[in-house]
Amino acid sequence: MMNKIYPRKGDTQTVYLNAVVKDPSIEIGDYTIYNDFVSDPCLFEQNNVLYHYPINHERLIIGKFCSIACGVKFLFNCANHTLKSLSTYTFPLFYEDWELDKANVASAWDNKGDIVIGNDVWIGYEAVIMAGVHIGDGAIVGTRAVVTKDVPPYTIVGGVPAKEIRKRFSPDIIEQMQALKWWDWSVDKIREFLPYLMNGDLEKIVAMKNR
Repeated sequence: MMNKIYPRKGDTQTVYLNAVVKDPSIEIGDYTIYNDFVSDPCLFEQNNVLYHYPINHERLIIGKFCSIACGVKFLFNCANHTLKSLSTYTFPLFYEDWELDKANVASAWDNKGDIVIGNDVWIGYEAVIMAGVHIGDGAIVGTRAVVTKDVPPYTIVGGVPAKEIRKRFSPDIIEQMQALKWWDWSVDKIREFLPYLMNGDLEKIVAMKNR
């Protein structure tokens, strides 16, 4: 858990998310940042995690070292209306008017499960992540994309609905990166390897790890 809220001195638009999120059903990894130049980024739970009601017991899980841009929204299951009914109207939600069983409120929508974001994921400006979506490590979500399906690791997606644009690396490098899991290293080790991480020198990292 990060002890400080703001990564940069004098910058109140960017926060370490796990320093400001209090809801136990939202799990945020260390060093994951959120930037908001429109609203207070400390209000992430209120402004960005939507239709997230306790009745579904669903979770938002975001890994370490993710970068989340201004206006990104995570839309949970209560935003959906069930497609199992002949009507799109949420009758179970208004059980009092329709003399329905209160216990069946959740049947008003289809439950697609948790939203899970991997490590080192970059989500662009005003992108929307829908309920049940899993985004793999190292993926990139383009500006204003609407992500309705899972995104594989190290894949760039964009559009409405979001579709694959390309892989960030070759299959061999993706396999090595998934094995590397640098985000789980100690801070000291990350600092040691940082020049090579930043410069894309995977060969040097592998050589140093195997020395």
